[in-house]
Amino acid sequence: MKNVLSLALLTLLTPLAAAQGLNNLRIMAPASPGGGWDQTSRALQTVLQNENIVKPVQVFNVPGAGGTIGLAQLYNAKGEGNLLMTMGLVMVGAIQTNSSKVDLSRVTPIARLTGEYEVVVVPAGSPYKTMKDLAAAWKANPGGVAFAGGSAGGTDHMLVGLLAEAAGVDPKRMNYVPFSGGGETLAAVLGNQVAAGVAGYGEFEAQIKAGKLRAIGISAPKRQPGIPVPTFKEQGYNVDLANWRGIVAPPGISAAEKAALVAALDKMHASKEWKDTLNTRKWTDLYLSGSKFDVFLKLEQSRARKILQNIGLVK
Repeated sequence: MKNVLSLALLTLLTPLAAAQGLNNLRIMAPASPGGGWDQTSRALQTVLQNENIVKPVQVFNVPGAGGTIGLAQLYNAKGEGNLLMTMGLVMVGAIQTNSSKVDLSRVTPIARLTGEYEVVVVPAGSPYKTMKDLAAAWKANPGGVAFAGGSAGGTDHMLVGLLAEAAGVDPKRMNYVPFSGGGETLAAVLGNQVAAGVAGYGEFEAQIKAGKLRAIGISAPKRQPGIPVPTFKEQGYNVDLANWRGIVAPPGISAAEKAALVAALDKMHASKEWKDTLNTRKWTDLYLSGSKFDVFLKLEQSRARKILQNIGLVK
């Protein structure tokens, strides 16, 4: 009975804590200004303030090493209940490929926010019309079919590894060419330097619509509204991967502080302004908060490690 009363009291106090205990909220974007984590952080800042959920909110950048420099700084801020860090699948991979001393078991998960599904594209003049066409050539000559994408061990690389397995290709034999930015990947595909390119749909959208690129598959669990691209699953490849972004807090914060942070983001997620932000930026809503995000994060870390081991990037 005592536990029930305590839980009821916490439930009543959570909105109050969210209103009173989150003044001077700071959000770390563990990357340079302008990128996805920075954009997400600043979108959060805008909506939290405009909706009078938290004021003021400050965003600051700590770039480097796939977010692991920022992660170490977050870990050292133990017990700070008004600090958040934006992160995502890229960080999950970077922790492992960079052998980071701090991993995500050392932080406090708060919520998964958004995601973007990945597409595989080929030049408009490519002989590969479908994923099956590409997979057949790939299986016949694994090293001869080159894929361009983002940094080694990142989401793009993980997707190619998953597709290799699904297509019956040894991931360690695949030819993956990493680039530092989407523009370089795009140039490599358009210049026929590689057979295919991998990135979020938004990176290739203009060239797909202009008829310069053909998207032959998307890594979503089902067809996406406004994106006329077949899923890998419907083509017979059981591959589903989202480049998701989420929010974590430092270790050592109290249960009440965590509840206040989750409540604030729940309220933000329910707001019309956040829904408008998702539509404007074409972000997919993948919201998951509290204990559900805790479970997801553990599973995702295990999944990423297995993919990177299969590729040969980690032992």
